[in-house]
Amino acid sequence: MTEQIQKKIFEDFTTQRRWTASKKKAAVLRLLAGEPLDDVSRELGVTIAQLDGWKQKVLTQMEILLKAREEDPINKELDAAKKKIGELSMENELLREKAKKQGVFWGGR
Repeated sequence: MTEQIQKKIFEDFTTQRRWTASKKKAAVLRLLAGEPLDDVSRELGVTIAQLDGWKQKVLTQMEILLKAREEDPINKELDAAKKKIGELSMENELLREKAKKQGVFWGGR
């Protein structure tokens, strides 16, 4: 980055009291790229604890995302079929009860 851009970023960071998600992301990406925590802290005017907290939050969420499995289309179809079976079973029970109340013979159970 050019010196002018770095100065602008530094000014933006140091004059802020609240941090936007994109500014936090930029700071954490610098840490993940290997910049020393104390250097980034000093430059941005943020405590080491706050920066480390942001980094740990990102790493935790990253781990959760990486552990998550993509949904298998077969499981999606199976879930839809189970739902349909449940709906049809309920409808069947309601019709059976209605038929009994009306005195219509209903074979089976």
